[in-house]
Amino acid sequence: MKIQNTVLTVLFSLLMAECTPPKNTLVIGHRGARGHLAENTLPSIAKALDLGVDGVEIDVFQCASGELVVFHDKTLDKLTNATGYIEALDLDSIQRIEVLNGFTIPTLNEVLDLINGRVVLNIELKGSNTALKTHELLQNYFEREEWSQEKILISSFDWDELKLFRSVNKEVPIAVLTEDDPLDALAVGLELKAVAINPNFKSLNSDVVSKIHEKGFEIYTWTVNEVDDINLIRSLGVEAIITDFPERVPKEKF
Repeated sequence: MKIQNTVLTVLFSLLMAECTPPKNTLVIGHRGARGHLAENTLPSIAKALDLGVDGVEIDVFQCASGELVVFHDKTLDKLTNATGYIEALDLDSIQRIEVLNGFTIPTLNEVLDLINGRVVLNIELKGSNTALKTHELLQNYFEREEWSQEKILISSFDWDELKLFRSVNKEVPIAVLTEDDPLDALAVGLELKAVAINPNFKSLNSDVVSKIHEKGFEIYTWTVNEVDDINLIRSLGVEAIITDFPERVPKEKF
């Protein structure tokens, strides 16, 4: 009887596996293709597109003259030949700054024009006062055939910026970024009607993934670069991996 029960259990497991549709893990290039070229620059984003990503993630600040510029750090010291806060400079000054020997800081408009709706663009609201400006800018692009609201994903660690964005835009998908316990982000995710929780991959395990999925959210995890970590995270059933090395994520169904 025990043998029979074991056989039935195995057969049931196989049947359930066959009934479960295979999942493609979406590949999102982190700040373009950060592992190959200077992050958040147009060549880096072009490289990510060449590598066949499903989406590109970038960061935006509003500069002193009001434009949205694509850069990760609050200060310019680490990545450029300049110093100080990026939000304190006007666009003309920013465009003369050199990033990692030969690259420049683009505007959000330039990134949108480059991608031209070919893949999803994940815009992280990095700086303050970026929510309303991003919403306003996107309205012009949604009038074009190449861009639709489904091709944009707005994310941020600053949940107040996400709330402000949602207050003026009910349609564009939102993802809640978190460095802490992903389960602590579920409440604000529900409040914002977010589509995804974006946690650090090191905070994930099968139990956490299951609880996030039970609440109806997808999981777009960051920043997964090593092959062993990529394989482990894919096995947990996340929907997307944000990575500096898009070519390392297999495109076949898992």
